[in-house]
Amino acid sequence: MNLSAQKLSVVEKIGYSLGDLAANLVFQTLMTYLAYFYTDIYGLKANHASALILSVGLVAAFVFNPIVGAIADRTVSKWGKFRPWILWTAVPLGVIALLAFSTPAFSYQGKVIYAVITYSLLLLLYAANNLPYSALSGVITGDMKERNSMSAYRFVAVMFAQFFVQVFMLPIIESAGGGDKAIGIEKVMTWLAVIGTLMLLVTFFTTKERIVPTPEQKSSVKEDLGDLFANRPWIIMLTLTTLVFITLAMKGGSYVYYFKNYVDKERLTSFITPILRFLSDIGVNFFGEDPVSAGFGLFNAGGILFMIVGITLSKRFADKYGKRDVFGVALLISTVFIILFYFYSKTAVELIFLSQILHGFFYGITIPLLWAMIADVADYSEWKNNRRATAIIFSAMMVGLKVGLSVGSALVAWILGIFNYVPNSDAVQTETAIQSTKLLVSVFPALPFLLGVCLLFFYKINRQLEVKIESDLKARRA
Repeated sequence: MNLSAQKLSVVEKIGYSLGDLAANLVFQTLMTYLAYFYTDIYGLKANHASALILSVGLVAAFVFNPIVGAIADRTVSKWGKFRPWILWTAVPLGVIALLAFSTPAFSYQGKVIYAVITYSLLLLLYAANNLPYSALSGVITGDMKERNSMSAYRFVAVMFAQFFVQVFMLPIIESAGGGDKAIGIEKVMTWLAVIGTLMLLVTFFTTKERIVPTPEQKSSVKEDLGDLFANRPWIIMLTLTTLVFITLAMKGGSYVYYFKNYVDKERLTSFITPILRFLSDIGVNFFGEDPVSAGFGLFNAGGILFMIVGITLSKRFADKYGKRDVFGVALLISTVFIILFYFYSKTAVELIFLSQILHGFFYGITIPLLWAMIADVADYSEWKNNRRATAIIFSAMMVGLKVGLSVGSALVAWILGIFNYVPNSDAVQTETAIQSTKLLVSVFPALPFLLGVCLLFFYKINRQLEVKIESDLKARRA
């Protein structure tokens, strides 16, 4: 193999990153609004929403992902193993994303059945698209610096998707629907489906698979699974991924409740008014007039902008100190700023915004590293076993992602139900229900992050081993 051919052009890095931007228009919507959509827009009871999200999510995690991973690793086409999946699923994923956030006029039982069917299909197609997409990062290049660079491009794109969904989407939904959120979210999802489909097609046409396993590296599903469960770094990364996405889903899905029910509206209005006036003067008028929606959007905007700053610094730190050490330190510091939310009163708006910004910066450093570390685990498996099974390793990580998303989102609805939250954004909530929204953005989501930091002490792929694996694999492939 010509090792210089593993250098990636800026066009290919951008093209690859657009695939994650498209996928995250769906994923960030699920993480931020799924529980809120089912309880406050679609009209399900909190306990029914919790059961639906958890049960369908676990089926997707433990059934859809392993099957897709095993099939993708054995796909043979003129386009490679993983790229064709991006092509085949681009349009169906956009269509089902729209249907999953539609609100047909069925009976309550009919709504539950419709939600189960559409959410199941959405997670199936998301697995069939995003799992091969993620595995593609492990075969585009074997150069770890190029892989770190590509991850940085990829997750800047993720932040743009997150920025739109968490900052502008709620005000746009309210505006597009003329106050009717059900109509508004259908209109917004229609545009997101079209845009996401086009981006996925760009990813397919601009990327190339360079690492092709030799015939003697072929293995059975049984051998692949045996390699997985003997791979300690893989087990650690699977658990870490699950914990990270439990936190992300829990706090991400709780912020909208937190702003609607806990943060003092009068103090929030006085704080954001000068900011909105300044933005209006420079032509930014996407936040609407509702102080809760505007405050929620600005709060997310601050965190995401500083996440992007963290992402841009991630490669520099990882190249110098190694992914594992940088990930652990940054994750620990970001957790401190989550815990601080517990101590803030409802009028401490400035501190609430400041903590979100600082949390965003330090968590942003970890974002490209998670998936780059998973690609390193695939390299570690090939280095150790002389067989490469990229997709099944990434499918296991997608299990962690789906389990984390399902458990975290289900916990939001379940905990709100325990604390007697009334599923209506205009309802008067009890003090107990209001306090639950505070716990859901502070103490509860901090715990999985702290467990993740502890796990990294047992992850042995440090900077020195990264260099050795890369050097040995280049020699073999040459």
